[in-house]
Amino acid sequence: MMDFFRNFPFFCIMLAIVSGPISSVLSGKVARIVSLTVVSICGILSGLTLWYVIGLDEPFIYKMGRFPAPFGNEIRVGILEALMATFFCLIMLLSLTGGMKYLKKDVPEEKMNLFFIMINLLLASLLSLIYTNDMFTGYVFVEINTIAACGLIMIRGWGRNILAATKYMIMSLLGSGLVVISIAILYGITGHLLMSNIHESVLLIVELKTYTEPLIVAVGLFSVGIAIKSALFPFHAWLPDAYSYSTCSSSAILSSLVSKGYIFFLLKFMCRVIGFDVMKKTGADDVMFLFGIAAMLIGSIDAIQQTDMGRMIAYSSIAQIGYIYMGFGLGVEAGLVASAFHILAHASAKSMLFVSANGLAEVSGESMNYRDLRGAGMRNRSAGVGFIVGSLSMVGIPLFAGFTSKVYFASAALEGVRAKQIITLVALAISTILNAMYFIRMTISVYTPEMNEQYEDRSFRAGALYHLSMALFILIVLTLGILSNPIVDWITRGLEQFS
Repeated sequence: MMDFFRNFPFFCIMLAIVSGPISSVLSGKVARIVSLTVVSICGILSGLTLWYVIGLDEPFIYKMGRFPAPFGNEIRVGILEALMATFFCLIMLLSLTGGMKYLKKDVPEEKMNLFFIMINLLLASLLSLIYTNDMFTGYVFVEINTIAACGLIMIRGWGRNILAATKYMIMSLLGSGLVVISIAILYGITGHLLMSNIHESVLLIVELKTYTEPLIVAVGLFSVGIAIKSALFPFHAWLPDAYSYSTCSSSAILSSLVSKGYIFFLLKFMCRVIGFDVMKKTGADDVMFLFGIAAMLIGSIDAIQQTDMGRMIAYSSIAQIGYIYMGFGLGVEAGLVASAFHILAHASAKSMLFVSANGLAEVSGESMNYRDLRGAGMRNRSAGVGFIVGSLSMVGIPLFAGFTSKVYFASAALEGVRAKQIITLVALAISTILNAMYFIRMTISVYTPEMNEQYEDRSFRAGALYHLSMALFILIVLTLGILSNPIVDWITRGLEQFS
């Protein structure tokens, strides 16, 4: 009976894939119910999978159709994969329920089923990137992820949305091209597409010192390709428009999950395909470290200059992505653990911030300008509290998820080389100050009473779903901040299983 749990990851992927075409022939209302049900079922099955693999000593391989590679396809399920899948489903569900009111307002009824087709395909691609054991399959779902995300950006049909989607598509296709070229080079020098088989061949290549240059080129192309798709500095120009002009749910999902799916694929590439020790020999970790530090600072400086809350939150994502790459670049396992934990911390807080921002704009004449938002936190208390909690987490105040992430980054830095220790600690301190500058300014504005009381009659009535979503977002952020030890233990065990 327990072995039946091994089917759950495959069930989740297929359920999400099949629900996409089904939604195309449904009305918007029915498609919404189907999609929310699918996300919920996938979350429950992923949670049961996590419970199952925690009790195992090693990950398990699921062969589709019981055909071994290369004739069949495989998915690999360990603790880290199951944890990410469970968390991604939960965040997607809360992002959808929290933004449901705005979705009905922003998306015409005739396009509603199209929106949920994109949601289903996005969920399928994220789960596939998490679970796949095959590099080319991973690339296929990278492209599906890109197309679905582009559809979510332009679903409103406004000029700015179409322009943002065009910029996003151009940059993403450039990144995808580099990724597929990298995979082609790896296939040429190893003869394999399965991750474990490529890793064995790479170790042999390093030992025999053959095909060293093509291997370095493949590592560089893959890393740069994923960096472009995840908006690492200096490839971040497309991100602010894509996030700030999308619908509430789209912004929350794009900022919290889409880029994290690409980054998790990169983590698997580093640890399971190339091997982290080999990765460091190529010097890729040093490059990631430098650009991660630059993103932490440049993203925060850009955020300070914004007067629009949506764009401020979007620019802050650039800085937070920099944290993850900085952790990769530290060159120690503790850095990978800190980065994996920050994926969870940032995803929960950032999606909550976007949902909160829309709630605050709702009672401020649909404006996200910080002057128009004065007193919004008192007109919409749920959104105000959610924005405060998300801001405190982003700044790194104790008891919140962001603070715990920064502690793990600082601890990891102390295990690395001395030069990186100093740079990391200084960058963390400066970044924290910069984060505080723009989040505190916006929080003060949100809770400064509006003297003219021009929005007094615009009371917010989002319904129980909105308030429940905000409460659960806050609970997740506090849980990650206060009860992080078991989660970090799972991440550590999952990374150990990677090697």
